[in-house]
Amino acid sequence: MPSPIRVGFVGLSDAGWASTALAPSLLATFAYRLTAVSTTSAATASASAEKYSAQLGQPVKSFHGSTAHIAGDPEVDLVVVSVKAPSHKDAVLPALDAGKAVFVEWPAGSNLQETTEMAERARAKGARAAVGLQGRHSPVIRKVKELLDSGKIGKVLSTSLISMMPRDFGAWGPRVDERSRYIMDPSNGATMLDVALGHQLDICTHLLGDFASISATTSIIYPTATIIDASGTPVESDVPVKAPDHVAFTGVLRSGAVASVMCRGGYKSTSGRKPFVWEISGEEGVIRMEGDSAFANIVDPVLWVNDERVEVAGSEPYVGSLKAQWAEIAKGEEGRYATLEDAVRNRKLLQMIDRSAKEGRRINLE
Repeated sequence: MPSPIRVGFVGLSDAGWASTALAPSLLATFAYRLTAVSTTSAATASASAEKYSAQLGQPVKSFHGSTAHIAGDPEVDLVVVSVKAPSHKDAVLPALDAGKAVFVEWPAGSNLQETTEMAERARAKGARAAVGLQGRHSPVIRKVKELLDSGKIGKVLSTSLISMMPRDFGAWGPRVDERSRYIMDPSNGATMLDVALGHQLDICTHLLGDFASISATTSIIYPTATIIDASGTPVESDVPVKAPDHVAFTGVLRSGAVASVMCRGGYKSTSGRKPFVWEISGEEGVIRMEGDSAFANIVDPVLWVNDERVEVAGSEPYVGSLKAQWAEIAKGEEGRYATLEDAVRNRKLLQMIDRSAKEGRRINLE
């Protein structure tokens, strides 16, 4: 058995996605060993290191400040970055410069320029750079790809995807969690279009191929938001919203299939509303997915083929797709996972969707 990949984890504090899903899924596999953590302050880094040292029964080093410190540790092979999007670039570049493999959460920077800069640096250094687009590793999505590749529904003619972020999600709607307030500033690169739609489109293009043209519309249905604390208590009201909470577009894929996609935020969770509905129609049949989560990358949807439900083994909410992603990354050059090059491609598509909506016209991508 090969030696475990030694991980230095940037952003592993006591709350948030890193501690509730990313780290548990990583540590559930025997291919990795956590050797160091890094946060913005000495106090939080020390607390994190103590927690995981006790949990794992092995020493975990603590670093704080620049990622160059943890990246310079000879006992770190892979630097995992899970911080807010505006801090991605500053965390990733020192790790790449140190010759380390890197994993960074989507959206991999706050804009296309930053994503491109990281991708170019990884290419120049010959470093492996994975991106947290784990939706393509969902057991259901893998099954759909298998069905499509086998010709189960024949040539794909059209597809329609609708996702809805409920109000109680605490983002991209009239109620925003205090810790997520930064997403309200479009310059931080964490709007609904950047994050939510970015995840959806990566899965879509992974299954069906790239778009040839798009025509988009966006709208701010909720012009102000109330900021709420961890207990759900309002702490500030009537905060102006600057980014769309509704994004819709149609397009033609390079295959010739027609696509329609809508991403919505802020709706009440009422009976009859499905947060995720995706239909792929082919010459010989139809694939349909429905889910109680807007994110197929987090909770696997239910799958039907030609109106018959298909049971898919291996579904595990929140961490299942992540575990499969980590397993692929551990394979090295043989692994199949999203890279910074994929992130650049996704960012370019999102930029064109935003441009189409602002200019009110169809944009050809080829």
